[in-house]
Amino acid sequence: MQACTGKGFPAAGQYVQKDGVIRMKIEELTVQKLAGMMDHTFLKAYAQEEDFRKLCAEAREHGFAMVAINSVPVRLCRELLEGSGVHVGAAVSFPLGQTAIETKAFETEKAIGDGADEIDYVLNIGELKMGHDDYIRREMETIVGICRRHGVLCKVIFENCYLTKEEIVRAAVIAREVKPDFIKTSTGFGPSGATAEDVRLMKETVGEDVKVKAAGGIRDWETCRAMIEAGAERIGTSASIAICEGFRKSLGE
Repeated sequence: MQACTGKGFPAAGQYVQKDGVIRMKIEELTVQKLAGMMDHTFLKAYAQEEDFRKLCAEAREHGFAMVAINSVPVRLCRELLEGSGVHVGAAVSFPLGQTAIETKAFETEKAIGDGADEIDYVLNIGELKMGHDDYIRREMETIVGICRRHGVLCKVIFENCYLTKEEIVRAAVIAREVKPDFIKTSTGFGPSGATAEDVRLMKETVGEDVKVKAAGGIRDWETCRAMIEAGAERIGTSASIAICEGFRKSLGE
């Protein structure tokens, strides 16, 4: 199996404006660029050191953007990926989001102190559904503020499977104003994951100031392609290698 060598984020000229939103041109995507959009994921409760060693070795070999892990193994993965250019991403208040703002802030600070380059935190879904938008804004401002102070990327996980379209838009409007680096569809632990429809709705709401990460149930190139065409600029998946191989085959390589 060939490695998706090198990590490359899409550059200017590789996007097309569609429905008022700039999206990547699939025809200009390469295996290297696709690998550079992948958050290579292992978030299982039973994860052990050998799993993280394997995850990091794969990410290094294929040039993935990031390894997505829970916050405890951040220090180990930082050491394993030293000098690779692959980011370490810590999931905070994962997967339920049901911790206090102060608790999320502490976990975020701890993960960054251990070496996290990116934070994916789950917003308080219950507060959003109760219409407490001020709470969601305060939570987002707190976590985004910590990340900005440390020069770390911040992603806000919505967990769309529990939300109405109106609730998704409300959360995205807050994000458009607070400006985390990404908003994200799902944890992958809910009853369903990313849909192209939701990615499109999120992207059209936040515009160009905030990016969208699609995650949950993305296991093959065709599904991944639909997410990218809808506006996703990061893909969270445990099937990163299979997706890159599927894309390579679609190119006839």
